[in-house]
Amino acid sequence: MPLALLALAIGAFGIGTTEFVIMGLLPEVAAGYGVSIPTAGLLVTGYALGVVLGAPLMTVLGTRVPRKRMLMLLMGLFIVGNVLSALAPTFGLMLAGRVVASLAHGAFFGIGSVVAAGLVAPEKKAGAIAMMFTGLTVANVVGVPLGTLVGQSLGWRVTFLIVAALGVLGLLGIARLVPDLPRPEGVRIRHEIAAFRNVQVLLAMAMTVLGFGGVFAAITYITPMMTDVAGFADTSVTWLLVLFGLGMVAGNLVGGRFADRALMPMLYVSLGALALVLAVFTLTAHTKAGAAITIVLIGALGFATVPPLQKRVLDQAAGAPTLASAVNIGAFNLGNALAAWLGGIVIAAGLGWTAPNWVGAALAASALVLAVVSGALERRTGRRDPAGTGRVVAGVPTPAPAPQPAHH
Repeated sequence: MPLALLALAIGAFGIGTTEFVIMGLLPEVAAGYGVSIPTAGLLVTGYALGVVLGAPLMTVLGTRVPRKRMLMLLMGLFIVGNVLSALAPTFGLMLAGRVVASLAHGAFFGIGSVVAAGLVAPEKKAGAIAMMFTGLTVANVVGVPLGTLVGQSLGWRVTFLIVAALGVLGLLGIARLVPDLPRPEGVRIRHEIAAFRNVQVLLAMAMTVLGFGGVFAAITYITPMMTDVAGFADTSVTWLLVLFGLGMVAGNLVGGRFADRALMPMLYVSLGALALVLAVFTLTAHTKAGAAITIVLIGALGFATVPPLQKRVLDQAAGAPTLASAVNIGAFNLGNALAAWLGGIVIAAGLGWTAPNWVGAALAASALVLAVVSGALERRTGRRDPAGTGRVVAGVPTPAPAPQPAHH
């Protein structure tokens, strides 16, 4: 794997830390501003919605900017947002800082996915994307637990200052290691937008919203669920987040490996198993051992869907994939926002801390239904995963190769 993937992974590590660390610090942030935990959950929802809006916005604004320079600008925006979050005197400004940081998220992973895929052979694209996302998953093993521990010990503001420092490290890594890749000739924003006419692109994005949203329905409120239901001490949340992160790392790598071999079967298995495990979590959340094991499985199955879904969008939007790739990252976070909101609703309705798990199971099951529909449509139109020329791609004929002269 090219060394440039390490630089992308470093940036992903910083972004992953700021995205997920807030879940371990919700009680501290809520107490600091004098708001309820469901209200503090808006910091998760607001960040996710910022990614949804920022992904296409920042990608469109960067269409004429070289990809390396755009990645560096995005990391700068990320740094500013986290500094604002750390220093915010009111909850409203804290939320604003989260949104500012989130604007960099979708475009960074969207452009980064295109760059990563362009650095390797076609049969290794999903693996390269997974390598970049490894920074995001490792953040859940190292960055998030340490950030939670620091936040509980020294104050959550210190955590966000450290996250801003991670952003500086990511910026320097990109500047040093990522090559200056020229933009494809003749690709304009209208070509990028045209990718959204492909029903398979839209189906993949819908699967992204629902599938990963299922994960966030449970994980957003993991702290009160584990302390009030499973009976863990507050300090144990850090190690539970480590387990979740370990599951994410394993699932991401497995998903990347198998997505290059059998993409749709990988989605069927991971989404179906995710729905089942989230439903079971309503029961296992009542015991410490059961809860710990289930948290690992949720992380693994949830992130096993990320490389195949991202690769599927890149394949279906071949030729002009940057905007579609970024919007799909936004789709992950739209699912996060939807799930956090729905989870807050069922908790506020008095259904208990485990109620969001049922919401997550329903979301993941809906994603599985869409995956089955997508696979059936693909079989009906005759599209195959390898990008062979002259084949039908989602019902749209691709140019056939020019005939070669016969050799005698």
